[in-house]
Amino acid sequence: MTRPATTPSLRRALRREVPSTVGVLADAHDFAAMRRYATFPFDDHPVYLRQVEALLKTLSTQGGHTTVTLFDPEEYAQYCEDTGIDPDRPASRSRYTAELAAEGPRVTYTGQPMTDLVPTLVDTAVRRATWEYATTLLTDTGDCAACGQDIGRAAFEHASRLLMRLLDAAGPGTHHLVCSVPAADEQLLAALQTTRDDERPLTLDPDQGAEFVTVLAVGIALESPGGVVLRTMNPGARDRLHGWRLTGGELVPLTEAEVFSAYCTDAHTGEPLSPEPHVEYRAGFTLAPEDNDWPTHP
Repeated sequence: MTRPATTPSLRRALRREVPSTVGVLADAHDFAAMRRYATFPFDDHPVYLRQVEALLKTLSTQGGHTTVTLFDPEEYAQYCEDTGIDPDRPASRSRYTAELAAEGPRVTYTGQPMTDLVPTLVDTAVRRATWEYATTLLTDTGDCAACGQDIGRAAFEHASRLLMRLLDAAGPGTHHLVCSVPAADEQLLAALQTTRDDERPLTLDPDQGAEFVTVLAVGIALESPGGVVLRTMNPGARDRLHGWRLTGGELVPLTEAEVFSAYCTDAHTGEPLSPEPHVEYRAGFTLAPEDNDWPTHP
């Protein structure tokens, strides 16, 4: 005979159904900004991070789904002003964090230490901001005066095809790609990693894929002098490095010397860097042509 569940056990079972979100002050500057509030109980950032980690571990043992998001004090202050709530209340911080859980960048907590979790969270936030800015740039390109085509949409579709042509020509292996495109306010960067073999079809992380294609599309739509680099890794073989410049909506292969120079020059100082061991610097390869090439807009 099955014993009836008690009220506490039912409550614990229900608690496992409730997701949790923890907002983290990732750096000391943000932490210091929160100390202006009397209800914020911490005065030491390392101690605060250790307490956050302890809380995450406790939530994990309860069996629920826990996500972590970046808590931005400036955005929080603006949020409180816009909503008319008191920023110096724990309930206000909780409400703001709940909004972040629905709309902002977040990372699922799976037991990773704070030394891994915080950099991952910051990287996720940077990638999200880059994607949002790139999307805005594409939206603002408008229509082609000559043909009436939506330039942003056409550039995104063309960038998607370029990526597939590049990965198809790259062959089997683990491929790490980086796209760099200068924009008005900042240098846009997007990275993508995928593995391809002869037995399984190519699969892309949907978020990385969307970010990469969007940044590449900005370079196409704005005719920016961007570029793409590819690192291919195979077991038992040296890594291969290839590169392309973005010209006229197409990826034009760099020479072997240009690839070597790009990888072995400090981008900030211009000083030469030592070549990586066990790496081959190769010219970019020519991509197969397609019927629907990127049009030249006047």
